[in-house]
Amino acid sequence: MDFYAKSGDLGSAVVVFNCMDNKDSVSWNVIIHGHLERAAASSRRGLCFFTQAWAAGFEPNISTLVLVIQTCRILRALEVGQTIHGSTIRAGYSSITSLQNSLLNFYAEFRMQLAHNFFDEMPDRDIISWSVMVAGYAQSEEETMVALEFFQRMIDFGIIPDGQSVVSVLKACSKLRAIKMGESIHGFVISRGLGYDLFIQNSLIDLYSKCNDIDSLLRVFREIPEKNVVSWNSLLSGLVQNEKHSEALALFDSMQKARVESDEVTLVNLIQLCKSFLDPYQCKLMHSRMLRRGFELNELVTNSLIDAYASCNLITYAWSQFSNMKARDAVTWSTMISGFTHCGMPDKAIAVFQEMSHTTERPNAITMLNLLEACSLTADLKRSRWAHGIAIRRGLASDVVVGTAILDMYSKCGSIGSSRKVFDRIPHKNVVTWSAIIAAYGMNGFPNEALALLAEMKMCGLRPNQVTALSLLSACSHGGLVEEGLSLFEELIWVHEVEPGLEHYSCLIDLLARAGKVDSAMNLIGKLRVGLKPGASAWGALLSACRNYENYEFGASVLPQVLELEPSSSAGYLLASNMYASGHSWVDATKMRMLAKEGGVKVTAGYSLVYVNGKACRFLAGDEHHSLSHKLQFAVQQLHSCMKMDLTCG
Repeated sequence: MDFYAKSGDLGSAVVVFNCMDNKDSVSWNVIIHGHLERAAASSRRGLCFFTQAWAAGFEPNISTLVLVIQTCRILRALEVGQTIHGSTIRAGYSSITSLQNSLLNFYAEFRMQLAHNFFDEMPDRDIISWSVMVAGYAQSEEETMVALEFFQRMIDFGIIPDGQSVVSVLKACSKLRAIKMGESIHGFVISRGLGYDLFIQNSLIDLYSKCNDIDSLLRVFREIPEKNVVSWNSLLSGLVQNEKHSEALALFDSMQKARVESDEVTLVNLIQLCKSFLDPYQCKLMHSRMLRRGFELNELVTNSLIDAYASCNLITYAWSQFSNMKARDAVTWSTMISGFTHCGMPDKAIAVFQEMSHTTERPNAITMLNLLEACSLTADLKRSRWAHGIAIRRGLASDVVVGTAILDMYSKCGSIGSSRKVFDRIPHKNVVTWSAIIAAYGMNGFPNEALALLAEMKMCGLRPNQVTALSLLSACSHGGLVEEGLSLFEELIWVHEVEPGLEHYSCLIDLLARAGKVDSAMNLIGKLRVGLKPGASAWGALLSACRNYENYEFGASVLPQVLELEPSSSAGYLLASNMYASGHSWVDATKMRMLAKEGGVKVTAGYSLVYVNGKACRFLAGDEHHSLSHKLQFAVQQLHSCMKMDLTCG
C-alpha cells in the first residue's frame, strides 16, 4: 500500500487498503498521508479517510494531525479544521507546540482575530508561534501596524527573531512606509549577523525602495555578496518607481554584463520604463524581447505591454495584444478599458466593459474606477447613472475610493446634486472624498458652498492636504473670490501647515489674473521661493488676463515665457494672436499664426458640450457638418431676435 501511494497510484493503494482485514494505525497513516500529499481532489478524500479513521477509534500520530490541519488550511475548510481542533483538545494534545502552531497558522489563513485569540490561549509559544503572528498581520490590509507591535513584544519576551519573522516585519514596514522602524530592524539584522540571509537583504531593498531612500537602497544592494535575480529585480523596480530612469537603464546593462538571466519581472520593469519615457520605439523593442524570450503567454508581461502601448498612444497595438490573448483576467480587462480612456476613446472603453460583462470574469474595484473615468470623459449623465447602478449591484459603491470616483463623475456631468447625494452616502469619508466634493462645487460654479465645506471637513476631524487646498483655491479662482482666496491661502499655510507647491501658486496667480490684478500676479511670481519656477499655466493665465484687460504691452513681455515653456502647444500662440487682434495689431497677430504653422503646432478647435434629448453632443468651433448644427444655429438666431425685440420694447 505504501509502495502504491508513493508511486502516485492511489487507486491501487485503496484496493490494497480495503482488502486488509486488520487495519492498524500504520495502515490508516499510510492511506491518509498518501491522499493528503497529493492534489486538492485527493486531499479532500484524505480528509474523508481521516474522519472515518477517527470514528473507528484510530489514534493519529502528530505528523498526521499536522498534515490534516495544513490540508484544511489549503482547502480553506474552516469548519472541518475547527472540528479537528476540538478533537485534539479532547484527545489531550493541547500541550504539543508543533500541533498548536499548525492550528495557529490555520486560523491566520482565515481571520487574524481568530489567530490572535488562539495565540493568547497557547500555553507555550516558540519562535514559530511569534513568526506566524507577525507574518499574518504583515499580510493584513487593515491591521499591518499590529505586525510591528507583535515584533516588539516578541523581543520584549526575550524571543530572538529568526530570518522569517524579520522578513515579515520588513514587509509590514514597506507597506506602512515606516522608514524609522525599518532602519532599526536593519540595525538589528547587522548586530545579529543576519546579513548573509538573501531573503532579508531583498526585503531591505524593497523597504528602501518603497520609502524612496535611494542611497540606502544602493548600499544594501552593493553589500549583498551573492545576488540572485530577485535582488536585481528589486533594485530595478525601486529605481523605476522612484523615476531614476537613467540609473535603471544602467543597472539593466550591468545585469546583462553579470550574465544574470532576466525573467518576466525584469521585463515588466523594463516595460514600465518605456511607459515612463513615452517612447513608442522602446515599447516595440520590449515587445520583440518578450517574443524572443517566450513570454507572450505570460499575463503579467502582456498586461504591462498593453498598458505601455496605450500610454504611448499606440492604442491599435494595445488592442491587437488584447485581442490575441486567449486568457484574460480582471487586470487585462481593466488595463484595456483604461487604455481606451487614456487615448480619448471612452465609447470604446465602455464597449470593452460591456464585452467583459458577458464573460465569467467579474469586475473589481479597479475595473469599476476605469469605467467611471470613461463615463466622466463622455460627460453623459445617462451613462454615468448606468455605471453607478453597476457599482451598486457589485457592492462597490460604498467603497470610499469607488464612491469618490462616482462623486467626481457626476460633477463632470454637471450634476452637483447627484454628487452631493453620493457624498452623503459614503460611510467612511477620507480627505480625498472631501477634496473631491469641494472640487465638484467649485467646478460647477458654487465657490461659496465649496468654502463652507472646509468648515464641515474640519468638524469631522480631518485636516486639508495639498489636494484640498488646490480644490479650494481653484473654486475661488473660477468664482472670482479674490479676497477669500488670498485669505484662504494664508490660512492653509499657517493654520493647517499645508506646504504650497507650484500648482498652488499657479492657481493663486490665475485668481489674481482673472480679476485683472496683473501687477499683483507678477509680484507674486517674483516672490516665489527658491526652487519654484512658474509653469506654463501661470504665465498662460497672465497672458489671458492681458488680452481680456487690453494690457498689450505687458502681454508682450509675458508671451516669450509661455512659448518657451510650451512650444508645441497651440494655446499660447492662439492667446497671443487674439490679444494682438484685439489691439488691432494685425501684423503681430498674423505673425503668431505663422509661427505656430512653421513650428508644426497642431491647433485644437474649441468645442461646446450641449445635452440634446439626454445625449451629450459636441459642437466644434466652425463645424457645420454636425447633424444638429443647423437646428442649433436657427435656435440661437431665434433667441437673438427675441432679445433684440425685448431691448427695443424696453
